[in-house]
Amino acid sequence: MKLVVIGLGQCGGRIADEFARLNIKAQSQRGIEIITGAFAVNTDIADLSGLRRIKPDPQHRILIGSRKTGGHGVGKINELGAEVAKEDADKVIDAMRATKRLPEADAFLLAAGAAGGTGSGAIPIMVQHVKERFMDKPVYALIILPFEHEEQTEERTIYNVATCLKSTYLTADAIIVADNQKYTSKDAAIRKNLTNINTLIVEPFYNLLCAGEEKKFQNIGAKVLDAGDIIQTLVGWTVLGYSKSHLSLLRSLFRRTHDFRNKASETQKGVQAMNEAMSRLSVRCNPADAGRALYLVSAPATEMHVDLMKELAVYLKNMAQKAIIRSGDYPRESGSLEVSVILSELSDMAKVRHYFTRTIDLISAIKKKQESGEGDSTALEGSLKDIPSLL
Repeated sequence: MKLVVIGLGQCGGRIADEFARLNIKAQSQRGIEIITGAFAVNTDIADLSGLRRIKPDPQHRILIGSRKTGGHGVGKINELGAEVAKEDADKVIDAMRATKRLPEADAFLLAAGAAGGTGSGAIPIMVQHVKERFMDKPVYALIILPFEHEEQTEERTIYNVATCLKSTYLTADAIIVADNQKYTSKDAAIRKNLTNINTLIVEPFYNLLCAGEEKKFQNIGAKVLDAGDIIQTLVGWTVLGYSKSHLSLLRSLFRRTHDFRNKASETQKGVQAMNEAMSRLSVRCNPADAGRALYLVSAPATEMHVDLMKELAVYLKNMAQKAIIRSGDYPRESGSLEVSVILSELSDMAKVRHYFTRTIDLISAIKKKQESGEGDSTALEGSLKDIPSLL
């Protein structure tokens, strides 16, 4: 699967930069391309200057809203971020149209941090414009949730997240949600921590994008998972999971034996890889709420036996009983067993609902002289209507 990636705001730009790195990695390691264009869009010149892999020309690092911000950002006011995105949307669309390999893309992925100003406000606007201009391709949003300390210290953070999530949900074909707090390391330096977090957020995409683009016969799976499978899986609220285990630690999994105790142990170790991927979902959720799911197994071809694939399928079906499940294998002589998981069309996500209900309470408090307050909704869809829209 090939993507056009557009990063909005500081967080989104860094995520897009990571996707550009993934493309370089795919080219050097596997001789394929998975990103046909990577763009960073921001109201802050300094943030655009800090990127490493996205091309430094104005076509790929796009400054918007300079008349209103002077190139210094929107100060975490996502309504202003939405306003400048509306005014300069054509600037971004024109830059994308100038990309020679744009027709090769299977989908668009827009990324942003939900708590900031530029990315939070601009992503629903840009999703809307991309969908209007490129009606034949799906448009997905990758939205990054803030750290706990950001939520605790600023009410504006909660408001930005809720309005960003609602507005993007109304426009995007799917919202892939990732929680910064899940990836943080308390003892790491800030710069290193953020770099590691961005790498971990993007990592699950690598095999998923590469599997359907392989050209070498030995790397094409018996059951290929390609762009069509991913597009049919991604709908509405979505999370990703990923695990990687070195085969030196799992050799007993693939070793034939007549000992019933070892056979039972092999089955358990096979499930362990999927269990780890599920425990590393980008946002905590209940898999039973998923309407669609997908998993991809990547390992040396000689190691991917029918029994292993069967155990993984049974495990995921037991976890997500209502989901339509798609799967595939991706032979790679990498010395590791990797499992990538997508849970999509989630009917509820406690983390997202948390932002909606807190924002409803906040708005109710502000308007208490006019209204008695309506912050009691608990269902995700029920609370969605009470959140202001940026559109």
